[in-house]
Parts: sequence; C-alpha cells; structure tokens
Amino acid sequence: MYDFNQVIDRHGTNSIKTDLAVARGKPADVLSLWVADMDFPTSPAILQAIHSKVNHGIFGYSCLDDDFFASLKNWMQTEHNFSPEGRELVTTPGVVFGLSCAIKAFTKENEAVIIQTPVYYPFKNMIEANNRRLVTSSLYKKDGKYYIDFEDFEKKIVENNVKLFILCSPHNPVGRVWKREELERLSEICLRYNVIVFADEIHNDFVYEPNVHTVFSTLSAEAADNSVISMSVSKTFNLAGLQFSTNFIKNPLLRKKFKDEKDKTGYDEPSLIGLTAAKAAYKNGKPWLLDLQKHLKENIAFVRSYLAENLPQVKLIEPEGTFLLWLDFTELAQQKALSDSEIDNIIVNKAKVWLDRGTMFGPEGEFYQRINVATPRPLLKEALTRITNAFKEV
Repeated sequence: MYDFNQVIDRHGTNSIKTDLAVARGKPADVLSLWVADMDFPTSPAILQAIHSKVNHGIFGYSCLDDDFFASLKNWMQTEHNFSPEGRELVTTPGVVFGLSCAIKAFTKENEAVIIQTPVYYPFKNMIEANNRRLVTSSLYKKDGKYYIDFEDFEKKIVENNVKLFILCSPHNPVGRVWKREELERLSEICLRYNVIVFADEIHNDFVYEPNVHTVFSTLSAEAADNSVISMSVSKTFNLAGLQFSTNFIKNPLLRKKFKDEKDKTGYDEPSLIGLTAAKAAYKNGKPWLLDLQKHLKENIAFVRSYLAENLPQVKLIEPEGTFLLWLDFTELAQQKALSDSEIDNIIVNKAKVWLDRGTMFGPEGEFYQRINVATPRPLLKEALTRITNAFKEV
C-alpha cells in the first residue's frame, strides 16, 4: 500500500500550484487545490527508472523504441480495449500542444472550432490564440447531471460551418464519462458535416464504476479515420512537468498534416526523462495506480459526506471520472444574496483556499468552483473546513 495521506510541502519547488499564488493575486498562505496536478510523489517504479537514467548521466537526444511502444500498446489494450499501431503515434510535449497543432493543421484562420462548455479553458484559449472562431454548445444539467444537447451541437455546426470539434472525454470539469451511444451520436454528426474530432482523453485512467471509458476511435472505422486521440501519463502518474504526451492518428493524411504543424514549432525529439517515465509507468505503474484510485474514491466520498453534514447548500456534481470535482454554490449564493464574484472572493481571501473559479470554463460555470481532490485528506479536510467557516461568518 502506498501512503497518499502524507502531506508534502511543495512550496519552493517551482510548482505553479503553490509558488505562483502571490503573482496571481492570491494570499501568500493560500491552500492550493486548483490546477490539475497531484500532491503525491509518483510511482516508485517510475522514480527508479528515472534515477537509473540520471545515474547513467548522459542526456542526449532521445528516440522511441519498440520496447516503449510494446509497453504503451499493452497498457492501451489492457486498460482501454484500444490497439493502436506504431505508425499512428505522434508524440508532443503535452495535450494542449497537440491541440494547438490540430487547430493549425485542420482549420484556417477565421474558420470555426466547436467546444462543449463548461469545459477545460485551454480549449478556448488555443482556438482564439490561433485566430480561429470559437463556437460553443452548452451542456445542460438535469437532476444534477450534465448531458449533451445534440440538437444545439448539430445546429451550431451547420450555422457556423464548423471544421473541428474538440471533445473532452472524460469531461473536465463536470466529471461525465460519456456513454458509447453518446459518443456514437457525436461521431455521426461530425462525419455528416465533415468535422474532424480532436479527443482529449487525458483523464481516461480515472473512471469510477460502473462507468466505462470508450476511446473515441474505437467507435467505428469511420470515427478512427476522422479523429486524433490525445492521451498522456501526465495526469495518471503525476508527470506533467516531464512534458510528454501521445497522439494517435490513424488517418495518414491527418497524421501528415498534424506532424507538419508540429515540425513548424521546432519541437523534435521527445523529452528523455518524460519518455523514460512513460515507459516505466506503462510497464510497472499499475499497482501504484490501483492504490491511488482507491484513495481518490475515498476522497470523493469524504467531500460528499462533509458537504452534506457541514455545508449542504453546496452541491457536489457526482463525478463519473477525473479527480476534479465540480461544486455548485448556487443555493448558497441565493441564500446569502452573494454574487459569483463575492463567492470567489470569500473562498480566496477569507477562507484562503485557491480553487478554479467556474467561469474560467465558460459562462455556464457561474456559481461553480472546481476542486482538485488528488491530495492528502488532511489538506482536503482543511480546505473544506476553511470554506465552511468562512461562509458561516457571512
């Protein structure tokens, strides 16, 4: 058993989670549960592999090998019923880097790209930074659960002549793990209107039973031919700082366009340490991950019970996947006559807890906050206690 409740001070480690608080207008002593990295050391098997590489002492240009791909493919087959071929793989420093390549590869300036809001905010940022036209189709909530508005999605595609759809699966921040039939319907719409799909599946290893993650390209041969599937060990094993992700592109024409855009950035060989860590994760990381998944389930249960007992006006949107919880402060705001800005100000400056404000993910996030529960329970309890006490005094 791995100990995920040991509190480790991350201050002074060049962590954006802890060391950018003041620079970003937060109190110096704020408790940070915002950005989606974890407060745990990674798997010992990964650390051992990295130490071995460090001890070798040579950090020259690196390349993929058959052993890496065999390990990756075995993981994908075992964990996700997905069997990519080696020629389909294109590595990038991260999923957002790959997303930017896809936007430039598959659309022209001023052409439309569609996303389903509220959603991971770099989607919007990359669309706008690359001078593409942002189109949004809002998810809708019914009985505390989010759903896709397929009619609106199709309507927006037609009206805006959309060329690219960025799918978040599992969905960040609302925690949905899309059912196969939901993904099939999205795929059918996109195929009908020649909309290419970029599927961000970075949270695919955090899915809670009875939910099952479906890799988009496994829906059909047509879906595989019309999509880029982006994944990474960075979320699964807390390796974001090592800058390594994988993109699977079955269609050779799409793959060439994507690689051409990647080449224009000057990025070439993958990070040696990132590659080393990824290979070790795929080979030997499963025992650590199983214990982590258990810890996350326990943390989610803790948040659920804590809110019910101490702050029932804040509603947990039940997660089907990810380690990011979507908290609804609407009832609390109404009860205390608070605006969204006032809610956020109380959390940051009175409770001194740094979460991700819901409006970062789109206007649909008003009165919501996203909290990262991949942390030791003492820190999670402290954060919730601070928030509860702060609102009691309002």
